[in-house]
Amino acid sequence: MDGINLQRIQDAYERIQQHVKKTPLIQSKALSDRCGGEVYLKLENQQHTNTFKFRGAINKMAGLSPDQASKGVVTASSGNHAQGAALAAQTLGIHATIFVPREVSPMKLEKLQKYDVDIVIGGGFNQVEANARKHGEKHGLTYISPYNDYSIMAGQGTIALELDDQLDDFDSVIVPVGGGGLISGIAVGVKSLHPDRNVFGVLTPGASTIHASLEAGKLVVVEEFETLAEAFLGGIEPEALTFDVIKKYVDDVLLVQEESVAEAIRILWNEEKQIVEGAGATSSALILEQKERFEGKRVVVVVSGGNISESLFSKIIGSSE
Repeated sequence: MDGINLQRIQDAYERIQQHVKKTPLIQSKALSDRCGGEVYLKLENQQHTNTFKFRGAINKMAGLSPDQASKGVVTASSGNHAQGAALAAQTLGIHATIFVPREVSPMKLEKLQKYDVDIVIGGGFNQVEANARKHGEKHGLTYISPYNDYSIMAGQGTIALELDDQLDDFDSVIVPVGGGGLISGIAVGVKSLHPDRNVFGVLTPGASTIHASLEAGKLVVVEEFETLAEAFLGGIEPEALTFDVIKKYVDDVLLVQEESVAEAIRILWNEEKQIVEGAGATSSALILEQKERFEGKRVVVVVSGGNISESLFSKIIGSSE
């Protein structure tokens, strides 16, 4: 099936709901007070592997033919997708080979090594996808993209169905943007159910490929640099399917600064007791930077992940504003 629509997301939820957690939705007094609205946190940091990535990975693998499943899968990731794919493969009894960049977070690598998967380390963030695809073609393995696949998007879009069940009404949803699989799925789900609701994407200057591409009207190559939102790093593939979905369904994609991401991590821990990684905190950072946009509004903030190293977390939490 080509494309993504509400039916495909609903089918995905039927397929994966026995495996995924229906993650909590809680009101954040801390963020609500800061913007003068009602802010709710969709806690995907409490999903299996502490990230939304498991949803898309298991949806894709559960849809493989018996022949494809028997041959195995291959993927590439800086960490979160790798863990989601590893757990999905383990859950379904599929062998997985996972390529990770040499810059992978030691904490994320340590978590990945707990799964019964083959791990190949080497190359930069921008190289591992190509390396994994070549390996898959050579050995007849199905490539599980972190984002560039409609089945992956549909799996992530199941979050929109949960939101519709958990909250009667809201004005907008804010979603972190890396390769765009998460926001593509959520945007299609939200806009299909409620066309008048806003979907905002957010990222940092260090990993701003989607933002720059939307401004240019086409996919462009952007030089990336260090960011607290390290899960966003790696750019996106040429001809990425997510780009057109985002153009059609997302109202705006916005940048937030590193200082705001750090402050969001502190607030989410100190006032909400949530451990959130940099990428997962970007959606809350937008509330801090653009308070007036959300004044008097009911807003859902997608907290996409909680895989942050103890040392970095301690450094951020211990620092002053």
